[in-house]
Amino acid sequence: MKATITANNTGTDLRKHFSLKTKVKNELWQNRYLYLLAIPVIAYYVLFCYLPMFGLVIAFKQYELGKGIMESQWVGLKYFQEFFGGIYFGRLMRNTLLISFYSILFGFPAPIIFALLMNELRQRRFKKVVQTVTYLPHFISLVVICGMIVDFLASDGVLTRMLTVFGGQKTNYVGDARYFRAIYVISDIWQGIGWGSIIYLAALAGIDQQLYEAAVIDGAGRWKQTLHITLPGILPTIMIMLIMRVGQILSVGYEKIILLYGAGTYEVADVISSYVYRMGIGQSRYSFSAAVGLFQSVVNVILLVAANKTSRRLSGTSLF
Repeated sequence: MKATITANNTGTDLRKHFSLKTKVKNELWQNRYLYLLAIPVIAYYVLFCYLPMFGLVIAFKQYELGKGIMESQWVGLKYFQEFFGGIYFGRLMRNTLLISFYSILFGFPAPIIFALLMNELRQRRFKKVVQTVTYLPHFISLVVICGMIVDFLASDGVLTRMLTVFGGQKTNYVGDARYFRAIYVISDIWQGIGWGSIIYLAALAGIDQQLYEAAVIDGAGRWKQTLHITLPGILPTIMIMLIMRVGQILSVGYEKIILLYGAGTYEVADVISSYVYRMGIGQSRYSFSAAVGLFQSVVNVILLVAANKTSRRLSGTSLF
């Protein structure tokens, strides 16, 4: 009796296995062209995102170019302890968190507000002109953007002269530590507000127009419609973008920082990314910079997971 039951179970398992195998083959064949199109994308991420992760092991070794990764001496958490106990750790964390906090506080709502304003425009030609003008800075090279900022905010720059008319000081604003963070955040908003609004405009286009018609019948004005229809309609998109932004709190881009900061602004401008660049490229301390970069990535992942869980609990929207 037991042998019969075992044989029946085995036969059932085999049938399930072959059924699943057949379904997979059919799926691959029916969507073969889609999978072929996906091969370059998958290859890109495997070659440039996943395979390089093997190099993270040098964060735990005293890496030497001549010996290679495997032959280099294992030092454990030496470089992590050096970073956490270093004189620059507090400054780097403070600057990185402050710049990220200001970017989220002022920069994150900017594309949302801009998209809401664009959604209210009824003249299509004017709307296209505004969109074109606001999208352009995104396509300008960051080197050119930073050069413009430095020139315009120099002691004899165009913007500096305009500010003096309204009572501002005639000084080099980029080189002044008091204004560096504000310049960084404002220029980021200017450069990305148009491009960042595209996803919110797409979300706005997906809202059912019958909801607005019903609201008009009930006597709701534009402000009430925005509060009770528009914002709830794009809330899932806002939450997803916020989760992704929180997951990048420690990833302040080093390119713009390096192009803008100087000796007078190190104290307020030096962030973890720029420190990793200086240690790794400037001083060839590959193991130390890998350790700092690994710490940065781990904290970002923790923040991403925490933000995702919080969003799922409060709004029901999450990445995973």
